[in-house]
Amino acid sequence: MFLGIVYGLLFWAATLVLVFGVAYKVRLYWNTPSPLKIPTMPAPLTQTGVVWRMAREVFLFQSLFRADKLLWAISIVFHYSLLLIVLRHFRYLLDPVWGIIAFIQPFGLYAGFGLVLGLLGLLARRILIDRVRYISAPSDFLMLVLLIVIGVSGLMMKFVNPTDIIMVKAFFQGLKYFSWQPLPADVPLLVHLTSVAFLMIIFPISKLMHAPGVFFS
Repeated sequence: MFLGIVYGLLFWAATLVLVFGVAYKVRLYWNTPSPLKIPTMPAPLTQTGVVWRMAREVFLFQSLFRADKLLWAISIVFHYSLLLIVLRHFRYLLDPVWGIIAFIQPFGLYAGFGLVLGLLGLLARRILIDRVRYISAPSDFLMLVLLIVIGVSGLMMKFVNPTDIIMVKAFFQGLKYFSWQPLPADVPLLVHLTSVAFLMIIFPISKLMHAPGVFFS
């Protein structure tokens, strides 16, 4: 029960930091004037055109495809694997589990391999390409390593040292009602949860804020 209380408090704190931190940054983006409007040609002339262009950027990374096709391929694998994994993890918060979440469970499971491969590709790019390594800060490498730890520990929980997911779901269900539930003391699980909580805390001050920031570009 001690682990359940410690990690329960950790995740409540991390959730508050994530929600309020992201809200503050989005508010900052919203209120920051853009004195220079520089359209990227060919620029859309209608609101529908703007929405369509933004959709292509958000879902297909259109401009990245034009600029660097290898990076585009790695990014597509990483981002869509991450999306499937995040959606898959909603099963721990929902009771009953929605049909679409149940349907994507096997896809989200094997997306873990895509996530790790995509991250290793991004890390290799920062190490092996001189111009990218030159502009990379230590935080860039640490962020990739943190995400790799999350991905690898998640795969270990399934394929190396299986975790009692019934207890894990009961733990997260209990968090919704401030009812502390026991948590398995498996090392991969604790590494995974600690890394995820740390990622949630640093997300609002990291470069990962490009996710909501793209809508203000």
